[in-house]
Amino acid sequence: MSKVGKRIISIPEGVLVTVAGNTVTVKGPKGELTKEFFDVITVNVDIEKNEVTTVRTNEVKQTVMLHGTTNSIIQGMVTGVSEGFEKTLEINGVGYNVVAQGNKLVLSLGKSHKDEIELPADIKAEVISPTEFKLSGFDKQKVGEYAAIIKAFRKPEPYGGKGIRYKGEYIRKKAGKVNK
Repeated sequence: MSKVGKRIISIPEGVLVTVAGNTVTVKGPKGELTKEFFDVITVNVDIEKNEVTTVRTNEVKQTVMLHGTTNSIIQGMVTGVSEGFEKTLEINGVGYNVVAQGNKLVLSLGKSHKDEIELPADIKAEVISPTEFKLSGFDKQKVGEYAAIIKAFRKPEPYGGKGIRYKGEYIRKKAGKVNK
């Protein structure tokens, strides 16, 4: 069995964790996150020790799985409001680039038009170079979701390597057609 659910989550300085029933609210310098969890998992906050623990009420397989998931989500919430999360994406292709305009990203991806994506207020976009940009925010789920949405505009293709990919992501190249 996984021991992720038994892990003790330490609360950094400046972060406040409150529990009301099965709703957990985490406030920190970067923002505030609230999430409602299943009632088979009890979330305990020890303010004196600056720790959060999760306890399951039974040993049913579904509850054991939710135990680890709940613990990981709370850990992500604490990390997000204290440090934040970021995803760096690269654009590969001739003439492909990205430009930030306020809370919008304008992508030129070899199409007849430019793709524009409007980002929510809690996600920031920073263009490092015309072919590399970074998304950052305090909600891990939202940052990953918007990175995936942007990547879906032009997925990396395995023949020429064109497209949008995460920085450091490996795309296995395929051989093209061979005429004999």
